[in-house]
Amino acid sequence: MRAALKAGMIVCMLAAAPVVAQAGTLEGVAIGAGTGAVVAGPPGAIVGGVIGAVVGGPNIVSRRHYARGERVCWRHRNGNLHCEWR
Repeated sequence: MRAALKAGMIVCMLAAAPVVAQAGTLEGVAIGAGTGAVVAGPPGAIVGGVIGAVVGGPNIVSRRHYARGERVCWRHRNGNLHCEWR
């Protein structure tokens, strides 16, 4: 039974690998399921995954809004340097 459970988890992880690149809900599911599995076993993994999907997770994939822009700098009247990302 444990071997089948482990094999099923590996298949699910490999099937979800391309989708993991999308940020938000999937991180929440993964974190919730992992935490639930540690605390309460398989039922906890299911409940934790559902709660993680609802709450969401950290956005570990996306970049800051200025990562693709360019930095523009100028000097103000009093000589102070100002920069911003566009």
